[in-house]
Amino acid sequence: MSSDPKASAMKIGIKALAVSAGIILVLMIISGILTQILPSGEFDRVLEDGRTLVVPGSYQEIAKPDYPVWRWFTAPIEIFAADGNIALITIILFILFVSGSIGILEHAGIMETLIRILVARFEKRKYTLVAILIFFFMAISSFLGIYEGMVPMIVFIVPLALSLGWDSFTGLGMSLLPLAFGFASAVTNPFTVAIAQRIADLPLFSGSWLRIIFFFVVYGIVTWFVQSHARKVEANPASSPTYDLDQSLRARLGLTADSVEAGTLAENPQSPDDHRRHTRALRWFAVNVALAILLVFVTGQIPALSDLAFPIMALLFLIGGVGSGAIAGYKPSKIARVFGTGVLNVLPGILLVMMAFSVKHIIVSGAIMDTILFQSANLIGQTPPLIAAFLVYAVTLGMNFFIGSASAKAVLMMPLLTPLADLVGITRQTAVLAFDFGDGFSNVFFPTNALLLIALSFTVVTYPRWIAWTFKLQIIMLGVTLAFLAFAIAIGFGPF
Repeated sequence: MSSDPKASAMKIGIKALAVSAGIILVLMIISGILTQILPSGEFDRVLEDGRTLVVPGSYQEIAKPDYPVWRWFTAPIEIFAADGNIALITIILFILFVSGSIGILEHAGIMETLIRILVARFEKRKYTLVAILIFFFMAISSFLGIYEGMVPMIVFIVPLALSLGWDSFTGLGMSLLPLAFGFASAVTNPFTVAIAQRIADLPLFSGSWLRIIFFFVVYGIVTWFVQSHARKVEANPASSPTYDLDQSLRARLGLTADSVEAGTLAENPQSPDDHRRHTRALRWFAVNVALAILLVFVTGQIPALSDLAFPIMALLFLIGGVGSGAIAGYKPSKIARVFGTGVLNVLPGILLVMMAFSVKHIIVSGAIMDTILFQSANLIGQTPPLIAAFLVYAVTLGMNFFIGSASAKAVLMMPLLTPLADLVGITRQTAVLAFDFGDGFSNVFFPTNALLLIALSFTVVTYPRWIAWTFKLQIIMLGVTLAFLAFAIAIGFGPF
C-alpha cells in the first residue's frame, strides 16, 4: 500500500458524489412539490420524560405557510438555523474527525499492518472471516444500536476484501450491509426497541425471544448472500460489476496482480520496529473504538444523554487517531498535516449530508409532515390486523425517507401507533416489531440516508450500482419480514 496521503481510501470520488447529489436534488424537488399539493396541518405536542410527543387525535389543518420554491434550493443552508441543527453539526464534526483520524492510520501504514495481520491469520479461512465480520457488525448494531460509529470501518474492510481476491461489493457486504440489517433485526437496540417500547408502555426489551430468532435468520441470509458473491468473484474476477474500477483502486492501494490472485499481500516492507509500533498503535485505536461503543450504548440508555453520542464518538476517534500517529513516531506538526489532508478528502461529502437533511427540512417547512403521518394513521385504522401490521411497516419505511433518526421517528410515530394497535386488534409488541423492521432495512436503500451515501462515496460503488446489487436481497428480506409479522399476529406476540 502506498504511503502517499493522496492515495487515501477515504477520498470521496467525484463521480460517486455527483450521482448521489443529483439523486438527492431530485428528491428535494419532489418534496417541495408535495408541500404544494398536500394540505398543511399539525398535531399538538406535549413534553413527557424529556421527549416531545405527538398528542393522538389533535391533528388539524392550518393555513399554508409562505414557503416559496426558491427556498427548496436554499434548504441545505437553512438547516443550520433550524430545529435539530445540533444533530446535523455533530454528525458533520463526527465525519470530519473520523476521516482525519483514519487518514493518520493510512498515512502511517497502521491500516496496512491491520490488513496484513488479518490476511495472514485468515488466508486459509477466508469465508470464516466473512461470517465473523458479518456477525460482528450485525451484533453491534442489533444489540447496542451502533451504526454511524461503525461506518468508518468500511475504509478498513473494503481494502481487506480486495487483498483477499474479492471486490468492493464483498467489502461492503461484510460491513455496511450487516450494519443496516443488524439495525433492522434489533434485539436490544436502545434507539429503536427501547424508545418504542417505553412509549408503548411495554416492559423494556420484552419479546426478545422472537427478535433473537429473527436476528439469526437475517444473519444466515446475509452471510449466504455475501459469501455466494465472493465465491463467484473469486472464480471469475471479471464477473464483478466493479472489476475495472477495482483495478484502479488496487493500484492506488499498492496491491499487485499476483498478490490479489493469490489472496495474499506482497512481502511486508516494514521493519520489525515499525511493525511493533504499528501493532501498539492498533491496540490504542482499538481501545478507543471499544470505549466509544461502550459509552454510546450507555448514553443510549439515558434519554437525557443521548445527544452526547456523536460528540463522544468523534472525540474518542480523534484521540485514537492522533494517539496512533504519535505511537507510530509522527511529530505533532506531521499529525496535524496528515489529519488535515484526511479532512479535506471527505469534505465534499458534507454536501451530501446537508442535502439529505434538507429533505426533511422542506417537508417540515411546508407543514406537511404531520399531514403525511395523520393520513397514514387513518389508513391503518381502517384495516384488519394483518394488513394493519403490514401498513405500520410500510408507513415506517415511508417516514424513514424523510427522517433518518430512529429515535426521532419513534417519538413521532409511536404515540399514534400505540392506540392504533389497540384499535385494530394487533398487540403493541407487534406494532413495535413492525416499526423496527421499517426503520432498519431502508438504511441501505433510501438515498436520503446521508451515511449510506457517505459510505458508498468512500468506495468505487455508486448508489445505482449498490441498489442493483442489493435488490435481490431486499426482496428476500421483504418476504421474511412479512412472514415474521404474520407469525406475530397469529400468536398474539406480547405480552400485550
